[in-house]
Amino acid sequence: MAKKKPIKIGIVGLGRAGWGMHCKELTGRENKFEIVAGCDLLKPFRDRFQEKYLDAKVYKNYEDMLADPEIEMISVASRTPEHVEHAIMAMKAGKIVFQEKPIAVDYKEAQKLAKAKEKYDAELYIRHNRRFEAMFQHIKEIIASGKLGDVYEIKLRRNGYSRRDDWQTIIECGGGQLLNWGPHIVDHSLRFLDSPVAEMWSDLNKIAAAGDAEDHVKIVLKGENGRVVDMEISGGSAISEPEYIVSGPKGGLSAGGNEIKMKYLSPKKELKKRTAKKKTLLDGGFGTPDDLKWIEKTIQVKPKLKVETDSIWDYLYDSIRNGKEFPITLDEALEVMKVISATRKGTKFNTYWEKKK
Repeated sequence: MAKKKPIKIGIVGLGRAGWGMHCKELTGRENKFEIVAGCDLLKPFRDRFQEKYLDAKVYKNYEDMLADPEIEMISVASRTPEHVEHAIMAMKAGKIVFQEKPIAVDYKEAQKLAKAKEKYDAELYIRHNRRFEAMFQHIKEIIASGKLGDVYEIKLRRNGYSRRDDWQTIIECGGGQLLNWGPHIVDHSLRFLDSPVAEMWSDLNKIAAAGDAEDHVKIVLKGENGRVVDMEISGGSAISEPEYIVSGPKGGLSAGGNEIKMKYLSPKKELKKRTAKKKTLLDGGFGTPDDLKWIEKTIQVKPKLKVETDSIWDYLYDSIRNGKEFPITLDEALEVMKVISATRKGTKFNTYWEKKK
């Protein structure tokens, strides 16, 4: 069997995402991907890229890079407000597109991507790379095992305290936690919900960061199946909570770092049926004693599915070169943006984008 050629990539945006993530994650994957070009408006970023990738072409003008016939795929890593424009331009030029999150600033803009994909019959892949986070995968496996019963509530937290003052605190630049951590945590939440959204409540606030964008996000989703997912992303929390708390009728877990703490009822001990009684107990208690056998343990994060966040590149290669199904669909990414837009609707943090349109 003939060896398949690496996918030749041009990266637009050589800053935090393009240089600090995409380039770094592709190191060691040279048999699958070859970085042949980079594009950025800023000369120091272009110079830094050229020093590492001596044989790659470097562009200041994005249109010039799109005209390069050697480039097979464009990795969109520019600033958030430019994501949709840059992706559509690449699709029009006949390039495969790997779209950094957030895929757009809101749901309406995200729909433009879907229309362009159809119009140009393009290949568009979404970089929700934290779908492959080991902790997320392991907790999904525990829920699926049934050890906790039919899980009724999941809490997700990404909290800390930071007086952040970079461009991601400015609405005009696409800043705010809703477009920063938001796409990852909303994506996790929708996967955990495992049901269409029936109800939603949200709140946005600015606590500690500079700029005018929100740094505190609270979203509660309830699925048609009755399950509740409570997510919070905050740069204004002096006291942090566990990253995950999962509750079911047979037990629960909390998780953070590289550990998962579990407490669940032993499946070996059958629970006797109990019936509620109307009579008042003589001792004023809260019912008859119950003999419960609990299993409590702390385990290291080690899912059966061997993945890390940069595994998304391997799935991407298998999809493009081997025709395998890419595990993140455009419809799923659009649903993430629908939740994000609904969260921001009617708040002061949406004013800029409303006027922009």
